[in-house]
Amino acid sequence: MAERNVSSIKVVSRKSLIFFFTMTSVLFLMSWFYVLRSTGSTDFIDHNLLPNSKILSTFDGSNSESQSQNQNGEESSLGNRAILVDSVDVGEAGEAKMNRENEKPEANDDRKCRRNDKVVLKVFMYDLPLEFHFGLMNWKGSGSSVWPDIRTEIPRYPGGLNLQHSIEFWLTLDLLASEIPQAPKHGSAIRVLNSSEADIIFVPFFSSLSYNRYSKTNPHEKKSRNKILQEKLVKHLTAQEEWKRSGGKDHLILAHHPNSMLDARMKLWPATFILSDFGRYPPNIANVEKDVIAPYKHVIGSYVNDASTFDSRPTLLYFQGAIYRKDGGLARQELFYLLKDEKDVHFSFGSVQKGGIQKATEGMRSSKFCLNIAGDTPSSNRLFDAIASHCVPVIISDAIELPYEDVLDYSEFCVFVRTSDAIKENFLINFIRSIGKAEWTRMWNKLKEVEHLFKFQFPSKEGDAVQMIWQAVARKVPAIRLKLNRFTRFSRSPPSADNGLKSIPVPKNFW
Repeated sequence: MAERNVSSIKVVSRKSLIFFFTMTSVLFLMSWFYVLRSTGSTDFIDHNLLPNSKILSTFDGSNSESQSQNQNGEESSLGNRAILVDSVDVGEAGEAKMNRENEKPEANDDRKCRRNDKVVLKVFMYDLPLEFHFGLMNWKGSGSSVWPDIRTEIPRYPGGLNLQHSIEFWLTLDLLASEIPQAPKHGSAIRVLNSSEADIIFVPFFSSLSYNRYSKTNPHEKKSRNKILQEKLVKHLTAQEEWKRSGGKDHLILAHHPNSMLDARMKLWPATFILSDFGRYPPNIANVEKDVIAPYKHVIGSYVNDASTFDSRPTLLYFQGAIYRKDGGLARQELFYLLKDEKDVHFSFGSVQKGGIQKATEGMRSSKFCLNIAGDTPSSNRLFDAIASHCVPVIISDAIELPYEDVLDYSEFCVFVRTSDAIKENFLINFIRSIGKAEWTRMWNKLKEVEHLFKFQFPSKEGDAVQMIWQAVARKVPAIRLKLNRFTRFSRSPPSADNGLKSIPVPKNFW
């Protein structure tokens, strides 16, 4: 009997030990699992096995790209103006999100200066009188506001060749759109209402439009409207506290047309200019270190669904435009005489009159290479028409400056030829003929990849011309801040007593 009791006790003890060991192991494994979850060390664990795998993937960034696409994998598009307000889908969750975002109504909340973890350029825009911007388009406005309500009305910018220098219009619209709470937030810039918190001060003067439409003097006038507006602008800006505070060095002024701001540019030179090139500027007024080069808005429409090939484009080399120019454009007439008899080269005079744009569209889309030769200035809209047509640009302009070239390698989709070489007999035509099908096809494919970088549109989209220009401006901000900080080192210091020492002169190229 005693032996049976001892045996029974041994069995119970063994079962107890097994149960205790099993429970201890389970608890240990659970503790280990939760420690890993709390420290985020789950990279080697299949997220599908975790109940909160979607949340984890959002935090580790693996799902960030898909959030900006629709179910078909296409980037979401605004499509029309009304979507800025009317077509924004706000369900119960969306309303709750908007309520949370509106808890702090301050205009300069840091959360509003970050989009998709990207720091956004903060821009203070002057509320200039209507005559400086939309009034130049014969827009009258309503009430006391100088700005249109772009949720319901977009003033029409004049067409034709006016459009190629319409940069001022698109950037201003983009800043106005940044103030609409329901608008998609893809932008690289946002308008702020406190100038002291801004990265840059934006001057919304439509200078190119002012030159194009109002530079001629009427018989009964001593000055053109364009000149009068420039004088008013200089007087207005130099009286502002923002200008006095920095001497204009943190201001952004648009003068994309080469002849715009002819009178004011010498007085407003400390500002950062947005230009098409430096052809009519002395280097102490405008230069690549200080200023921003922006693309022209191409006049020829984008070549959608381009399925052309090297063999399906019969024209080897295409040029249509003014042939007899001055300055750097003298090469045009020399090239005309060198190329006019080549059977697969189109080199002729052309303009926008009598269906010129349609002819140029058809010509560029049926050509392998398109000539971009310097004219009266180093750049022209022809380059961007060629990019939109997927016609490989051949650039013959030694002094040309190109948009956002600090981040874009144009040699991947353009051919550059020095002017001195191009005007040598047979040099250019032999060089172009030496570029084979494979090389041309590679550049043609690259053109299709980058063409969106030169597209102006409203509402703007990620990676288009509007956003690329804002990003180019943002890259100038550190240098601007450095100069301003150096300039204001002693602004709060008491004046020093005269110690008989001569002051050290500021170098001429300090700015």
